[in-house]
Amino acid sequence: MTPTLQLRHAGGVLHITLNRPAVRNAMSLAMVTELREALATAETDGHSRAVVLRGAGGHFCSGGDIQDMARARMGAPVDGQDPIAAVSAAFGHLCAAYASTPLALVAVLEGTVMGGGFGLACVADVVIASDSVAFRLPETSLGVVPAQIAPFLVERLGPSEARRLAVCGARLDAAQALAIRLVHEVHPSDRLDAALQRVLDDILRCAPGAVATTKALLRRARREPPEALIDDAAALFSLAVQGPEGIEGTTAYLQKRAPRWVRD
Repeated sequence: MTPTLQLRHAGGVLHITLNRPAVRNAMSLAMVTELREALATAETDGHSRAVVLRGAGGHFCSGGDIQDMARARMGAPVDGQDPIAAVSAAFGHLCAAYASTPLALVAVLEGTVMGGGFGLACVADVVIASDSVAFRLPETSLGVVPAQIAPFLVERLGPSEARRLAVCGARLDAAQALAIRLVHEVHPSDRLDAALQRVLDDILRCAPGAVATTKALLRRARREPPEALIDDAAALFSLAVQGPEGIEGTTAYLQKRAPRWVRD
């Protein structure tokens, strides 16, 4: 437990629950800091293989904390930096950290998903949603911009869909989110835990090093043409085949048994 999060480790998975239910888990600067610390610890603890993000009290996240923004608006520049820009940048660094983590990242969404919560959903590898989830991208309707989540909207949805949602101040229900692949699965609330466990079982059947290398390669593939990746991809494949995971995985397949990382 931290002041803004509930943390639970189980079977190689770090479960992070945003824990400010009174404000629908609005993301304060303290929560941003604690989320980054929790991820950094999981990435270096030697046994975490996946991270699950969800919210307490029936909501995922209602976006940034208005009180933090109000305090920043009244604050003086620190070391010449605009305090409002500093708040925005802190959240941007959070999104970037979760987007680039070598660990598998799963988001479980219920209730309100707005602003920054929308951004966190976009950086997850797998997104499972309740059939009652309600997405909002209200920034432009409030006279502001979805500054830090814009790159992740484009990555998840493509430029055309991202533009449509942004200029309309979008409101989406679960079916609409599934149709544009903002989420990957939709289930009744009482079936979310079973759906999550099935996804985690699938993830944990995969080799952790192979998952991390594949995620890094896919990030490069967003920016580079396929022909530019051929030699590097071939070298990564060779290293994997000859490495301990590749040897163990192929040996386990031939011996008709589960590989070591499934049994650990």
